[in-house]
Amino acid sequence: ASNTSSISISKIAGATSRPESVIGMHFMNPVPVMKLVEVIPGLATSPATLQTTLDLAKSMGKTTTKSKDAPGFIANRLLMPYINEAIIALDEGIASREDIDITMRLGTAVPMGPLTLADFIGLDTCLAIMRVLHSELGDSKYRPSVLLKKYVDAGWLGKKSGRGFYKY
Repeated sequence: ASNTSSISISKIAGATSRPESVIGMHFMNPVPVMKLVEVIPGLATSPATLQTTLDLAKSMGKTTTKSKDAPGFIANRLLMPYINEAIIALDEGIASREDIDITMRLGTAVPMGPLTLADFIGLDTCLAIMRVLHSELGDSKYRPSVLLKKYVDAGWLGKKSGRGFYKY
């Protein structure tokens, strides 16, 4: 199994001698707290591998969703454009980072705002996923924001580097 969040499972499987045994398990961070695992069978994944993986996740106390082997799977396909748009809103001066996060946290009942979440995930990780989505899907809605690129170039990677949209 792979915990990739953006590389094709079928592509990984194609590089092995046992493609029927390759499957994706995308754990959400922090793994001990988050209950979800996205399960992603590749084109050659066997039904037995899928069932074993679902059983394994269940034995860990996780809830599973099954995703087609498509760029970003479910979570990142939806989450990364949301985060990217929040970064664009900040860059365009629509609102402060605090107001963006508070609006989304209190207005949509999510546990943290998109900029805080981006810092937690890692801005370099967000950028890498956005680049894969943009490259694989060819849709401009997945183009990484200029500000995200600037922050990563500056070494502002979020919580892990001590600075991102917030200082840690």
